[in-house]
Amino acid sequence: MIDIRYVRENPEAARASQRARHADESLVDRLLAADEARRSTLQIAEETRAQQKALSRTVGKASPEERPAILADAQALAARVKELEETAAAANAEYEQIGLMIPNIIIDGVPAGGEDDYRVLKHVGTVPEFDFPVKDHLELAEGIGGFDMARGTKVSGSRFYYLTGIGARLELALLTAAADLAEANGFSLMITPTLVKPEIMGGTGFLGEHSDEVYHLEEDDLYLVGTSEVALAGYHADEILDLSDGPKRYVGWSTCYRREAGSYGKDTRGIIRVHQFNKVEMFSYCTPAEAEEEHARLLDFEEQMLAKVEIPYRVIDTAAGDLGSSAARKFDCEAWLPSQERWMEVTSTSNCTTFQARRLSVRERVEGKTQVAATLNGTLATTRWLVAILENHQREDGSIYVPEGLRPYLGGREVISPK
Repeated sequence: MIDIRYVRENPEAARASQRARHADESLVDRLLAADEARRSTLQIAEETRAQQKALSRTVGKASPEERPAILADAQALAARVKELEETAAAANAEYEQIGLMIPNIIIDGVPAGGEDDYRVLKHVGTVPEFDFPVKDHLELAEGIGGFDMARGTKVSGSRFYYLTGIGARLELALLTAAADLAEANGFSLMITPTLVKPEIMGGTGFLGEHSDEVYHLEEDDLYLVGTSEVALAGYHADEILDLSDGPKRYVGWSTCYRREAGSYGKDTRGIIRVHQFNKVEMFSYCTPAEAEEEHARLLDFEEQMLAKVEIPYRVIDTAAGDLGSSAARKFDCEAWLPSQERWMEVTSTSNCTTFQARRLSVRERVEGKTQVAATLNGTLATTRWLVAILENHQREDGSIYVPEGLRPYLGGREVISPK
C-alpha cells in the first residue's frame, strides 16, 4: 500500500506514476477525497463525543427541573457520535479499498509505457554463432535424456514435465550454485512454505490485477506461491526489525506454481512457460534510505550468477506499465535464446520500497521510534535457465558444454553427451 502522507504532500507525483503505468490516475484523487472524509468525520466525531461527555458531567449538578433536558441533549449527542462513527467507518473502508487498488509509486527515472517500452542498460557476452542447424532446448534435452514432456502431460496435463537423469542433476547443480553464491554474500538460506494465507499473499501485492495467475485452494483458503518472495515477505510480518547492522538478507529455495492464465498458445514447447518450476530467490529487508543501493547489489549478484553459466544476456530497466503492483522499479536480465533469436527473461529484481512492508506491518526501529521498512527481491536461478544453458552451449553432435561454474556440482563433468 502506498504511503498516504507522501500522496497528501506529493499528489502530482502519485498521478504521474499512475500515468506512467497507464493506470487510472483518478484513483489518486478518489483516495485523497476518501482520506479527507474519514479524517474530518472522525475529528467531528471526537469533538461531538467530547461535548457529550462534558454535558453528561453536568447532570449531577443540574437541578431536577434542568436534568431531563440535559439528559435528552446528551442522548442526542451520543446518537450523533454513533452516526458519525458509522460514516467515518464507511469512509475508511472506501479509503482502504481504493488504497489497495493503487500500485506502488514508481521511482524517478523508470521508463513510462508498457511491455515494449523498456530501456536497455547494457549487453554482456557475445551472442553465439553456429555453423550447424540450431536445435531448441527440448530437442537437446531429449537427446541427453534430460526431459520427459510426454509423461508430464500424461500425469498432470499441459505445461507439466519431468526432469530426468542429467536434466534433474543439471537443475540441482544450478540451484545449488545459486544458493552457495547467496550464502557467500551473507544471505540466510531457507526452504520456504509453498502454501500461504490470504493476508500474506495479498500483503505482497499478488492478489490484485494478476490474481488469475495464482492457484487457490478454496477448501483450505490457502494460496500456492509463484515465488518464495511471498513466504519471505511474510516471514517478518507484524514485527519490528533491528536493521542497525545493515539489511536482513534471505534466500529462499522453493517450488513455485503459476496458472499462466492468458498465455494460451505462447511458448507451448518445452519448459519456457510452465505451471511448476523451482527457483532460488533473494529477499532483503532494509531501511528505505538504503533501498536503491540494495537494489543495485541484488542485480550484481544476479549478474555474477549469469557469469557462472557463461550465457550472453542484457539488462533492461522495465517500463512502468510492465511492473507488478508492488514494484517501484524492476531490472530484468534477459538471456539470448538461439533457437528463437530473441531475448528471454531469466531473472528480475524489484525494489518494492515500503509498499509490501506497509501492508504486512513490517517496521524497523530508528532512534526509539518505528518506521516502515523497505523490501526487495531478486531471482538468482530458476528452472527456465536450463533453456538458455542448453541452447547457448550446444554442439553439433547434440552434446552440451558444461560451464565452468557448474562443473563442481556435476562431478567435474565438462561435457554432457547425447544418449
